[in-house]
Amino acid sequence: MTDTSPDRAHLRLERRDDGVAVLTLDNPGQRNAMSEEMTQSWVAAVDELATDRDVRAVVVTGSGSAFCSGGDTSWIASEPDATVDELRTRMIAFYRAWLSVRRLEVPTLAAVNGPAIGAGLCLALACDLRYAAQGARLGVPFVRLGMHAGMAATYLLPNVVGEAHARDLLLTGRTVDADEALRLGLVSRVLPADSFLDGVLAVAAGIAATAPVASRLTTLALRDGGHADFESAVQWEALAQPLTLATADLQEGIAAARERRAPRFTGR
Repeated sequence: MTDTSPDRAHLRLERRDDGVAVLTLDNPGQRNAMSEEMTQSWVAAVDELATDRDVRAVVVTGSGSAFCSGGDTSWIASEPDATVDELRTRMIAFYRAWLSVRRLEVPTLAAVNGPAIGAGLCLALACDLRYAAQGARLGVPFVRLGMHAGMAATYLLPNVVGEAHARDLLLTGRTVDADEALRLGLVSRVLPADSFLDGVLAVAAGIAATAPVASRLTTLALRDGGHADFESAVQWEALAQPLTLATADLQEGIAAARERRAPRFTGR
């Protein structure tokens, strides 16, 4: 790591020389539950990354043995006498804070190093790619706690695993291990726990080494399950591909392929 931002409550932001930024949820004593302090730190960090043109990929992970155990239940249940409207206002602000990761136009990778539960799994689902460490468990057990799913779970989960698997997970509230998560399409790959973060960082570095303009446009094209229909895809690509054909990176990429060397992309 080459640069660490000033300390924020329950969150670390580190930048690497290879264009990868790492956001680490850092409250292992609470299994990285989304406290009010962590939420504020998260919003500030995402705001910072959104304007940093040197960042080409972002990895989200957790410290200690968990990725994220979800919302802090003591905060969630802290206002038993609040009205529905008051609770709705509070929860929407919470959802928007954590789902702000989707504002980032670079590829985002969730490195699920341990349990990702409830809103914690939704955070991983909001990322473009998910990788799980062997032994990790994932689930959305909202109904088992007596609550409806939140943080866009009923949109994000079907978008990633399909309607049938999403119904199974949301209605039963069961958790799955990393291997089943891979079979369901919940994660792209399961990696050994002892070298897990290094493995995900290697994937992120490979993504960061691709042409930045092409990477950003492809990331945007694939968000929300891709285009609504075939014609929408054709129209988008008929504009997005010429944008990349007009870049210096396109010339560099072709030259590098001909010369059998690694390209040196600059984002221009």
